[in-house]
Amino acid sequence: MNRLFLWAFLSLCFSQSTHGQADANSFRVITYNIWNGFDWGKDTVRHQQFLDWAAFQKPDIFALQELCGYTQAKLERDAKTWGHDYALILKEDGYPVGITSRWPIKLVGKHREGMWHGMLHVSTAGIDVFVVHLSPADWKTRNREARIITSEIEALTSGQYLVLGDFNALSPMDSDLNRKKKSLLARYKIGDANNEKYQNLRHGYWDYTTMSIFFAVGLLDVSMPFVQPSERYSFPAPALVNIWQTESEIKRNRQRIDYILASPALSKQCVYSHILNGPETGALSDHYPVRADFIRP
Repeated sequence: MNRLFLWAFLSLCFSQSTHGQADANSFRVITYNIWNGFDWGKDTVRHQQFLDWAAFQKPDIFALQELCGYTQAKLERDAKTWGHDYALILKEDGYPVGITSRWPIKLVGKHREGMWHGMLHVSTAGIDVFVVHLSPADWKTRNREARIITSEIEALTSGQYLVLGDFNALSPMDSDLNRKKKSLLARYKIGDANNEKYQNLRHGYWDYTTMSIFFAVGLLDVSMPFVQPSERYSFPAPALVNIWQTESEIKRNRQRIDYILASPALSKQCVYSHILNGPETGALSDHYPVRADFIRP
């Protein structure tokens, strides 16, 4: 079996295995913005559907954003349903981020100062993990948050680290896709014109500087080798039909704002990544989850 065929075979195995462990030396990472914590816990139907979905996926490390209405105890209860004994939430007010893991979690830092929603830095399975949820409203704020996070990364002594979550930012690698979204750009221009304090667009156009700050310190977007341009979107999901936009507008205005970024060493261990933007997740949240499978050297 030649190397090219072996690589194709391994990738196919990972893409078709949407649940369970490939082997003892592999691990699965998922990040998911769960949209206001299922309406601050009131939407019990959607919450249960999410729990069933997560149990089927069997993540080993699960990063979550918008844990609205969650407590540490509630996150721990949810984590048990997908087989995790370890969980940690950043805070119990506002829009928390959190993480659960199959392995013990060591808290490195909870960061709220100078950040819109905050950032959680932990160590689990020998990997430094930064769970982020950047500003949804202002590119300058996102840049400030990115610099806070990358300063933490530059201080690391380990070569194994991940930054993942809802960045609310566009990648320069998607610029050709975003250039076609003229009606969405016009919509953002109107929003910025009505907001004196915050600006999502940079000088009236899409901003790519936030993600560039992360790429400048060597972080790599693990989805790029595996996700075709036509599938490169994580927001908005059909759950927002007639809430944010019509069904046709949502399909036309898809963009990618959720990412799994890995250190150079860890990115070499990524054997498959996918934005899970199929019908099974379309009603669970306004975002789609992102998944990456890694092997240990």
